[in-house]
Amino acid sequence: MANYLEVGKIVNTHGIRGEVRVQSSTDSPEERYAKGSQLVVKMSDTEYVTVTVKSHRVHKLFDLLTFEEYTNINEVEHFKTHYLMIDEDLLPELDDNEYYAEHLIGSDVINESGELIGKLTDILFLPANDVWVVKRQGKKDLLLPNIESVIKNVDLDSKEITVHVLEGLDTDEN
Repeated sequence: MANYLEVGKIVNTHGIRGEVRVQSSTDSPEERYAKGSQLVVKMSDTEYVTVTVKSHRVHKLFDLLTFEEYTNINEVEHFKTHYLMIDEDLLPELDDNEYYAEHLIGSDVINESGELIGKLTDILFLPANDVWVVKRQGKKDLLLPNIESVIKNVDLDSKEITVHVLEGLDTDEN
């Protein structure tokens, strides 16, 4: 079975011609949603529906897509709230210090002294830079900007991320 990575979430339909509104989690929507791209809609943990992108356009903060296989609102209505995925094997190689979010989530986050801070649970994709959300025991989540002075090392094999917490980032000093 193929490994899939999330590229967005279908949040609604748009119009009556089978267009869906997608909240993207990919950093390259033009490439992911190019005409002819193969994606899958994750309907459940065991059910995936393959779709082929027919058209892509941006409207407000959303990507609007139509699929070759579906031509009206009634055929895409059941995709609402489901995730759009791409086969991991179809993704390009990344440059050094670039990672797919799915490979990072669940990693242990440690400080430069080797002490466990928590687990990486989410990545917020913001215009200035991504923000990594670290779940900590008995404290508020720690929000770390994905910048060179904070993220010191990522070891995907051991699922361990070494960070330097800059002064002022940790506002919950219990």
